[in-house]
Amino acid sequence: MSAIPPSLEAMMAAWNEKDPAKVRGHLEAALSPNVLFVDPDNYVVGIDAFETMVHKFREDIADAKAERTSGFNVHHNRYRYTWMVSSGGTPVMPGMDVTELDDAGKVVRVDGFFGDIPELEASK
Repeated sequence: MSAIPPSLEAMMAAWNEKDPAKVRGHLEAALSPNVLFVDPDNYVVGIDAFETMVHKFREDIADAKAERTSGFNVHHNRYRYTWMVSSGGTPVMPGMDVTELDDAGKVVRVDGFFGDIPELEASK
């Protein structure tokens, strides 16, 4: 099992931080300055834009809890893992990220996907 990189722990802490004044500290510990974050709802570049996205998430689902629900597949500084967002203890959004770290261990890119991977289509 791979050790959890501190940057991935800090990034998750930012999503779960209830004190808006503390979000930035988590993000600075986790992210490279020009981080790229892409998911079905967002395309943001840089720590400022990432921070704005996290604050909006916390405003939209104030009691949200984001947690990793799998181990990691790792190669070439890329980490693939699944996660779940819950609200009031009820799961509301499963997903998967592929996150790339630089050689210093900071997050440079996150590609996020919502929901489970679809079943294979039936061939005709």
